[in-house]
Amino acid sequence: MKKFLLAGVFAALSAGAALADPVEGVWKTQVDDGAYAHVTIAPCGGEYCGVISRTFNSDGEYKSENIGRKIVWDMEARGGGRYKSGQIWQPSTDKIYSSKMSLKGNVLKVSGCFGPICKKQTWNRVN
Repeated sequence: MKKFLLAGVFAALSAGAALADPVEGVWKTQVDDGAYAHVTIAPCGGEYCGVISRTFNSDGEYKSENIGRKIVWDMEARGGGRYKSGQIWQPSTDKIYSSKMSLKGNVLKVSGCFGPICKKQTWNRVN
């Protein structure tokens, strides 16, 4: 009976890992206004959200007031590594942009537009 129970637990854990979306994990942003962040992307509701988990500048890691703040939200998986209909916040300007993302391997292309102004960044997976 114990073997059957352990096998069931292992199967459930394996299935959960198999269902994880490839975008889930920790991503290093590009430098913006002299600093960059690690963003942890995870499911939130039916979409994906990203929260600033660590911050860095030219002196190394520092404790920004933005740690724990959502930087990406409402990002919908569209298949094939595409994510759309989300929002992204740029800490250096305090502006929110309509956003989309494209994932290929360990590289996440993030773009956002605020009216006619569009910006792009390439984020890399943190191992």
